Amino acid sequence: MRILVTGGCGFIGSAVVRHLIRHTGHSVVNVDKMTYAASEDALEEARTNPRHTLIHADIADHQAMRETFSTHQPDAVMHLAAETHVDRSIDGPGPFIHSNVVGTYTLLDVARGYWNGLDATRKAAFRFHHISTDEVFGALGPTDPPFNEQTAYDPRSPYSASKAASDHLVRAWHHTYGLPTIVSNTVNNYGFWHFPEKLIPLVLLNALEGKELPVYGDGSNMRDWLFVDDHAEALVAVIERGQVGETYCIGSRQPRTNLQVVKAICAALDARIPDPAGPRERLIRFVADRPGHDFRYEIDPTHAETALGWKGAHDFEAGLAKTIDFYLSHRDWWEPIRAARYSGQRLGTVKGAV
Repeated sequence: MRILVTGGCGFIGSAVVRHLIRHTGHSVVNVDKMTYAASEDALEEARTNPRHTLIHADIADHQAMRETFSTHQPDAVMHLAAETHVDRSIDGPGPFIHSNVVGTYTLLDVARGYWNGLDATRKAAFRFHHISTDEVFGALGPTDPPFNEQTAYDPRSPYSASKAASDHLVRAWHHTYGLPTIVSNTVNNYGFWHFPEKLIPLVLLNALEGKELPVYGDGSNMRDWLFVDDHAEALVAVIERGQVGETYCIGSRQPRTNLQVVKAICAALDARIPDPAGPRERLIRFVADRPGHDFRYEIDPTHAETALGWKGAHDFEAGLAKTIDFYLSHRDWWEPIRAARYSGQRLGTVKGAV
């Protein structure tokens, strides 16, 4: 297949592109606006592979998307392009509405026109896979069962509301116009090339530099953690084997509280590079919680595992070890980003708690 991947220079998108190039015979048309969190470096060897084409464009640009579909004639779409950082959405929701809602509408509108013009064989085989988040389901209490494909939507932040809106648009285009869409929702991802403002890299790099580790509330908020390469493998399984109109909740069964995550990072880093000043847990500081902070997210991935023949290969400890080793060996990538962040350049104001 020729697969159009949106946001293919982002964290999860680049993992998908790398997986497609390394493990399949598919070709990739990578559409990315190249905002602050995008990185061509994250493409690794895919960057120069003849089966990969990178297009710098905004998915909300109708003309650019029409030209992309017309020129490259994709057999499928994997739509990952999105603004994703909750704290940023609280400070400024506008870009989230533009990218996640208007961008998804634009892509659907263009894809529908393109799909209607395909011959019968290609039209029947075409797929539009929309990649979303478990945050659209709201928050779980301590004893609630995990989210699944039947969970009602209850988004709590501007970010999750914008993703919920995009999910609804995708399903509406299927039910109203017949566009062959699939939706997947996933848990927190972690792994290689994760932008340094996100929880695991932020804690890791702060701890490495001896900076404070601010933790929201008492650190009891809980997330399910999925290694990004495992997620990429699942997403490719969806586009290859998923059923039109279906939803797949993709998770890892690896829930951890934020405090457990922070302590695990400190312990793993202490084992690799001991700090003469003492164990890095000493750097943990509890700070006032952020507005509307959801208590717990967790997904039951049974349906996805059964239907797709997929299961995440990494437990949290194994994935975290690989992640830490990656950041320790890629200082040339993250150090300039950190320098710009702390000097107030390029990245703007970002809260630093987790």
